[in-house]
Amino acid sequence: MFSFLQHQLDEKTVAECVRLAREEYARCWMDNTAPYPGVAELLDALTQKRIPMTILSNKPDDFTKEMVAKLLPDWRFDIVQGALDDIPIKPDPAAALDILSRLNVKPSECLYLGDTNTDMKTAVNAGLYPIGALWGFRTKKELLENGAETLAKHPTDIIRILDAS
Repeated sequence: MFSFLQHQLDEKTVAECVRLAREEYARCWMDNTAPYPGVAELLDALTQKRIPMTILSNKPDDFTKEMVAKLLPDWRFDIVQGALDDIPIKPDPAAALDILSRLNVKPSECLYLGDTNTDMKTAVNAGLYPIGALWGFRTKKELLENGAETLAKHPTDIIRILDAS
């Protein structure tokens, strides 16, 4: 850390920077955001198979819910949850386990699809089956090193994984 910046790291300055970043993010997050190709087909197939779907994000809860409402309005998710003040964020398993408890689903009955090392660690920590999404922004190596049991190159690969089990 540069010593001349140290005086700017007080709580008030950090809180103001966080506030400004959230304000800017709220203003422009949708400018270049869209579901990955194949996500609609995956969600349609999961809906047709009546497989419960949830979303868990480390993004703030209000943003998470807004994003899902705007980007994925055609599908029903049983629970959509972002970061909450009273629950530790991923990779802590608390939020994932709380969601499963509310749905009355055992961890051993759940696939956890994610595209980051944090997602894979969350799945492992919660006793879920971790599937690494290679269409995300992390590498195959990183996903495998952090617990991915299976890798999916395309969202529709998830359907084949489900059909094979």
